[in-house]
Amino acid sequence: MNDEKNDVIPEQETPETQTPEEAAEQQPEATTPEAEKESEASSDVKDAEEAKEPEKKEKRRFGKKPSREEEKIEALEKEKAELNDKFLRICAEYDNFRRRSQKEKDAIYGDIKANAVSQFLPVYDNLERALKQSTEDEAYKKGVEMIMTQFCTTLEKLGVKEIECLGEKFDPEMHNAVMHVDDEEKGENEIVEVFQKGFKLGDKVIRFAMVKVAN
Repeated sequence: MNDEKNDVIPEQETPETQTPEEAAEQQPEATTPEAEKESEASSDVKDAEEAKEPEKKEKRRFGKKPSREEEKIEALEKEKAELNDKFLRICAEYDNFRRRSQKEKDAIYGDIKANAVSQFLPVYDNLERALKQSTEDEAYKKGVEMIMTQFCTTLEKLGVKEIECLGEKFDPEMHNAVMHVDDEEKGENEIVEVFQKGFKLGDKVIRFAMVKVAN
């Protein structure tokens, strides 16, 4: 008698009991073309937002970033301001140089004129002495007077003036006291006699007046 083998079918293991919600979570969700497009669009928007985020932060921090044209215009304006400032400085320096040169020129001219006049003052002194001398020759006296008048007129045209002395108070800036006398009728430091007239050109003394001072 043949032994009959009974095929024993092994029992399949059954999964543990699951709830409908858990089973739904384990099952892959079915995707449609529309859902895929929406997902891709959402992903693109998210990438664009992430790319713009540094730029937004930069704008919030420093303001709007200037373009290349704006940077070029700003550089040109800066260069223009520097050139304008340099131009104004040069103009101011030139104006100062012009004034200083004119002042030096006037001073040199005044010094030369004063020196030239001082060389003619001895002629004035001799003419004055000649006028003080008595003479019977009226023509000679008239001629000397005319020369003296012309000489004084020339000095006036050059701006040369005689320093006032007689009766004035002694001033060391214009007078040279060579003698001193006590006189109760005269004031203190009063000039009572002039030995040699003094002259000045403007405020510059060409020659000090040689005088006698009382008290």
